[in-house]
Amino acid sequence: MSSILVVTDAWHPQINGVVRSLERTAGELEAIGVKVAFLTPQDFTTLPCPTYPEIRLSLAHRGMVRKRIEAWGCDHLHIATEGPLGLMAASVARKDGIAFTTSYHTRFPEYVSARLPIPLSWSYGWLRRFHNSGQGCMVATRSLEDDLRARGFKNLQRWSRGVDEHLFRPCEGTALPPDLPRPIFMNVGRVAVEKNIEAFLELDLPGSKVVVGDGPQLEALKRKYSDVHFTGAKVGEDLARHYASADVFVFPSLTDTFGNVLLEALACGVPVAAYPVMGPIDVIGETGAGVLSDDLRQACLDALDIPADHCRQLALNYTWAASARQFLANAEAAHDRKRGEKAA
Repeated sequence: MSSILVVTDAWHPQINGVVRSLERTAGELEAIGVKVAFLTPQDFTTLPCPTYPEIRLSLAHRGMVRKRIEAWGCDHLHIATEGPLGLMAASVARKDGIAFTTSYHTRFPEYVSARLPIPLSWSYGWLRRFHNSGQGCMVATRSLEDDLRARGFKNLQRWSRGVDEHLFRPCEGTALPPDLPRPIFMNVGRVAVEKNIEAFLELDLPGSKVVVGDGPQLEALKRKYSDVHFTGAKVGEDLARHYASADVFVFPSLTDTFGNVLLEALACGVPVAAYPVMGPIDVIGETGAGVLSDDLRQACLDALDIPADHCRQLALNYTWAASARQFLANAEAAHDRKRGEKAA
């Protein structure tokens, strides 16, 4: 397999785990001789998603998507998201008999239920039909795989994540105002309701709370929590220095399927405090690099005692090179499955 086309509705200017995962995986695949192309909203006229203006919804029809898929002529088609582009690409692939894989990045039903009174069973039913229509659905963790299998999802494949250990590392000094009282409890990510950030901001903790990121909930939270230091979005070396400035990384999300930010914080030598849910259970588990508890405040306080070098050692077990090889093996397995379907 020498070329892969990735169709994704999640793309720049978004800054999130999906975009970073796709870019890093593509970079590693290119390094081993596999060409990767992307079909994104930037290829079409778009309109902003309601409540999420940085998410662009593509105004394209199936013929336009088919034309681009045919023009690239890649060996494998991977559909990363369940948005307009992903839906049209899957429709084209099914109609034209093209083998394709999908990936399950976000617990979309829980995301929707946080905003609209839509039963989880309806959302999961729709997602199940979408992901089962391909030859493989890639998931990041065992707990997500077990959860989706119990809900009737098929052809599940493991695709873990990695971390840039050269960028995300312990460093001297601080990227934060030097007068912020210690200890510093930090959250990094999209500032949105599904991230459950208020569960962190409501905690009675010593020192300071810091939120790094942007999103639709940012201005409201800044008004409500005037004692919290909000930095806005950070990238690259600046982001890494912010991570390394923290004493504990607090991850209050109940809906993430993995949480790349967990690995980034750990690589910077920062222990994690989180709820014992999907994502933290898979990354932290019983490793001792963080504290998982339904009492998030106590988890934050207990995490202060965890050595930085222990956190970094755990993060070093996750590499983007291994993630890319896993992705490629899944794509090849999907083609084997497609050949078996045709033979039957």
